[in-house]
Amino acid sequence: MADSSICFKRVDYSLDNLLNYIETGDIGLPDIQRPFVWKNTKVRDLFDSMYRGFPVGYFLFWANQSDDKSRSIGSGPKVHDVPNRLIVDGQQRLTSLYAVFRGQSVLDENYQKRQIEIAFHPRSGRFEVADNSIRRDPEWIANISVLWAEGQNSRKLINAFINKLSEREPLDEAEEERIADNIQQLINLKVYPFTALEIAENVDEEHVAEIFVRINSEGKKLNQADFILTLLSVFWHEGRLALEKFCADSRQPGHSKSSFNHFIEPDPDQLLRVSVALSFRRARLKSVYQVLRGKDPETGLYSTAVRDQQFAKLKAAQAEVLNLTHWHQYLSALVGAGFRSRQMISSELALMYGYVFYLIGRVELKVPEAQLQRLIGRWFFFITLKGRYSSSPESKLDADLADLRGISTAAAFAELLESKMASELTGDFWDITLPFSMESSSARSPEFFAFVAAQNLLSAPVLFSHKKVSDLLDPAVVSTKESLERHHLFPKAWLITSGIVEQRQTNQLANYALIEWSENIQISDDAPPTYLPRIREQFSPEAWQRMHQLHALPAEWGELEYFDFLKQRRGLIAKLIRQGFELLSSVTTQASAVQTL
Repeated sequence: MADSSICFKRVDYSLDNLLNYIETGDIGLPDIQRPFVWKNTKVRDLFDSMYRGFPVGYFLFWANQSDDKSRSIGSGPKVHDVPNRLIVDGQQRLTSLYAVFRGQSVLDENYQKRQIEIAFHPRSGRFEVADNSIRRDPEWIANISVLWAEGQNSRKLINAFINKLSEREPLDEAEEERIADNIQQLINLKVYPFTALEIAENVDEEHVAEIFVRINSEGKKLNQADFILTLLSVFWHEGRLALEKFCADSRQPGHSKSSFNHFIEPDPDQLLRVSVALSFRRARLKSVYQVLRGKDPETGLYSTAVRDQQFAKLKAAQAEVLNLTHWHQYLSALVGAGFRSRQMISSELALMYGYVFYLIGRVELKVPEAQLQRLIGRWFFFITLKGRYSSSPESKLDADLADLRGISTAAAFAELLESKMASELTGDFWDITLPFSMESSSARSPEFFAFVAAQNLLSAPVLFSHKKVSDLLDPAVVSTKESLERHHLFPKAWLITSGIVEQRQTNQLANYALIEWSENIQISDDAPPTYLPRIREQFSPEAWQRMHQLHALPAEWGELEYFDFLKQRRGLIAKLIRQGFELLSSVTTQASAVQTL
């Protein structure tokens, strides 16, 4: 008797049938359009295991309950316009098999097409990733994809290989038979048996995710974005391709009118989050998935009409998200806030969430661009400094988006963001909380990035140099070494000889400064009282004082006891960060702002 509580069924396939179902569109395989993350060595090992007759895992499918027959995954003609089954687990494995057996290219992490070339040594039955030496060696079939190419006759192919090998050296009958058997065994992998667990169509995505986690040996969590991206592949293929193109272009420098930039190489799920927040004012992708499937919250039933309405909202939002003018204007606001490149971004999620507010201000509330640039630059500085989206990011963004309900004018939008910043950046924050939070040795401290951003805004010179910090942080400047290096003002080796050995003490944020690498080498492990006098001779008293101000260095700091120096400098760094932040909303010139330090 069948158990009505069982939400899946077991289905057995031959590999050849699986590949045919992909080609006819019966099984949706969106990974063919996404970056392939498996290394070729892993594909090699997969074929080796199959060749030896070992089990290589199962597939997890999810029956598609849509009755819409107008759209499909992938390009090219399909018998089934909409897949009957979506693959949840085993995508990379099935992509590997499809790519090799059908000789299809895959996309690498930079969205460049490449072939997976797995080589086979028929004499020994060994697999390797093809390289130039293997391609030149007649002992190898350099690319096994040729074995399953359309129109190939396996007997002729085997005979041709043996004849070519015999030209090099005579083969006895036993060798010929072993080689022929090994090649035929490889060709026969097309009927290799696979088992799939097919989840019923009425199971929602939350339970699918739980099933995935419970049965996956690596305990991976199924990303909610994966569900939505799969929906895009099914119901809005062009939108999915547009996301992929935007991401691919961001990785290719030199292209005019593209998404390339020096801050981030976005992934589709990051852009999707922005589109979802813009269209539905929601950050939690879990709830949006049901919306996009067309689920009526009252009846619990799925409606094609409702789904189409929701997709229309998403389409309109994505058009704004992928608008290159919006994208680059937003990133220019970050430059205007003192952030120069990826090296100064402590959170990519914060960067993408900042883009949500820029788009709301520009597209919906028509905030004048000049005002919006300053406001969003200030907002990004704020969310970076506070680590606003570092914990429970979806909940925090949901709360921020909820506060925007009822906001209908540019002035109200600006007032809301300013009030949020003012409520958290109080006098106590600047004087007590911020200095205390800098008692850290984290290499990616948001406070340190905010400090450098403030130095950029205030046109600070590089420490012990006449060049500007902003110039040497320019991502367009190419160098064989980093132009600027983090330097221990009290050198680490010197501190260790003084008995201060713990890394959390020697690598304190307040012990760091950005200097040119050549100067860093000259200072080496000398103590401040040793190296400061010879450097001071190179600068006028005015330049020396200004440099100290803009690097938050106490007067005669080289003579201070180390922990006293750290305490004093943390307070000065906090004041300089505040000065830079306040400059973003001020019409005061940078030159006059520096004089008030």
